[in-house]
Amino acid sequence: MTLSDAALPHAEIREEVKKLCARFPGEYWRKLDTARAYPSEFVAALTEAGYLSVLIPEEYGGAGLGLGAASAILETIHAEGANGAACHAQMYTMGTVLRHGTEAQKRRYLPEIAAGRLRLQAFGVTEPTSGTDTGALRTTARREGDRYIVNGQKVWTSRAEHSDLMLLLARTQKREEGRKKTDGLSVFLVDMREVLGRGLTIRPIRTMMNHNSCEVFFDNMEIPADSLIGVEGKGFRYILDGMNAERLLIASESIGDAKWFTARSVAYANERRVFDRPIGQNQGVQFPIARAYAQWRAAELMVHRGCEKFEAGLPCGEEANMAKLLAADAAWAAAETCVQTHGGFGFAEEYDIERKFRETRLYQVAPISTNLILSYIAEHVLGLPRSY
Repeated sequence: MTLSDAALPHAEIREEVKKLCARFPGEYWRKLDTARAYPSEFVAALTEAGYLSVLIPEEYGGAGLGLGAASAILETIHAEGANGAACHAQMYTMGTVLRHGTEAQKRRYLPEIAAGRLRLQAFGVTEPTSGTDTGALRTTARREGDRYIVNGQKVWTSRAEHSDLMLLLARTQKREEGRKKTDGLSVFLVDMREVLGRGLTIRPIRTMMNHNSCEVFFDNMEIPADSLIGVEGKGFRYILDGMNAERLLIASESIGDAKWFTARSVAYANERRVFDRPIGQNQGVQFPIARAYAQWRAAELMVHRGCEKFEAGLPCGEEANMAKLLAADAAWAAAETCVQTHGGFGFAEEYDIERKFRETRLYQVAPISTNLILSYIAEHVLGLPRSY
């Protein structure tokens, strides 16, 4: 068995990201986890190396690479024991501005994001009462002259405390006035530096993993009218446009997690001796590791296929959703196997397994639950009746 990346796409990028991650060993991440602190040094290093701007076109200061390159970066970060969740949104959230923003908005924001002088990492969509039922959003943005007045609340808005900009989805038309319940939703690019403490309140949520999750409150928050992205009322479609990229990149992180867990399992199973032989000689130990390996290698193929279709401009909803489902399941299987292989040591902080175990569990739920992916496949791929 080999876990080599040499034959994978973007091998040179993977090698350089490995070198960068080596500067941030497990001890660095354990200290952050204990303190619930943001990995500022790691994010700065990624920014300086240009990895967070790979999807921004060259004319706006980025590298202009495809989704496959971004996938390779995030996968490698996770395969090296690090975590890209602190900044992965910087890669794909800007896609809404790139595809639907005005030329003036692109010229104003994208070069600054590419240079790392502006952080666009907060994505305000989910609300306490709506969950994944986006059409039930209650946050409103009311136009008054040259401004919008925003009222409402968002939850699970990760990295809000560490972002300069927030992509915000709010209702600009009453739900009952639209033909569909998702009509009348609009997207805004909010400069959080201008409104924090002046209508915007951020409250951290302590969770089982260090992901800097927050809830945010809008109380008559005033934002300029030119914060609107695209056409008023068409925001739901703009958000949907970015979801395939998001799912493929999150799936890439899960593949990286699965690689990390499997490498640890193999090393420990070969090294640990009980009854005068390595525990990996027992089929009860080696078979789960082999199964986990087969699972993530299969999921990896779906990620690559999804990225290829995305880069070719082809519809890839089926591949993106299946990649997210398969990769998250593969990572979780590898995590379970890794804990079981290590026994009691799997729970010890110094091994980093328990930290990665908690982080990996998230992707069974976020950014979309596995059940909703199954609903998508059933309805949109197999033609079964809508179940919700």
